[in-house]
Amino acid sequence: SSCSIVPELSTNHSPTFPSNSFKMSAQQLWNNAASMIAVTEKHPFLVAMVDGTLSNDSFKYYVVQDALYLEDFADCLRRLAESAGSEEDSKRLKTFATGADEAEMALHNSFFKEWDISAEGAKQMPHTLLYTSYMKRVVVTRSHKQGLSALLPCFWVYMHVGKCMLKLREELGECKRPPQFDAWIDMYGGDDFEREVKEYIKLVDAECKVATEEELKEMQEHFNMCCKLEHMFWDQASNQMEWPNLGGM
Repeated sequence: SSCSIVPELSTNHSPTFPSNSFKMSAQQLWNNAASMIAVTEKHPFLVAMVDGTLSNDSFKYYVVQDALYLEDFADCLRRLAESAGSEEDSKRLKTFATGADEAEMALHNSFFKEWDISAEGAKQMPHTLLYTSYMKRVVVTRSHKQGLSALLPCFWVYMHVGKCMLKLREELGECKRPPQFDAWIDMYGGDDFEREVKEYIKLVDAECKVATEEELKEMQEHFNMCCKLEHMFWDQASNQMEWPNLGGM
């Protein structure tokens, strides 16, 4: 069954946009992508993290790739801070960038220390590069609104799956899993991250209210694509995807 915090989804899965765009909200972006998010919340990588069957190698691969992703994600947030319409929004976006740089990376760095590994010299694998390239292209070449919507899934989908994983962990009861898995679940399912995500959603909400119907469609397109790329990021870690070796290169 679907995690209880999935918003209600209508039987019509095609995106719906209110006739009056001023009624549009970030929640509408989510609702229009809810059928896809309902699949992601049951991703085998995430379920295996909770039930303890995920291989350490897959998790290590994921953490290295996520560290590389977060560098570009923080850069995108700083770029959005530069294009923000107010000093207040700019400050908030810079704070989000610091959160990605410090809070999330502190978790990753604690794992690196425990495992005696590093992301230094590591290359972005295919789906990481696909995601970061798409995100950067939207932030750099499209409107501020579109940039905000492209970064929203990284906040909201992580909070959502974190809450789903907390719920599954409670349901499973005593279950042996590495402490790193629990630390990850605790962070993304936790109250501090939820507060941060809700702050970011407020920024997107404000932009939705002043967006044209065409802009809303573009925001939805980027939100949907980045939700899909989130799913593919965990696919990649499950398979520990590598670049093809072509002629020894």
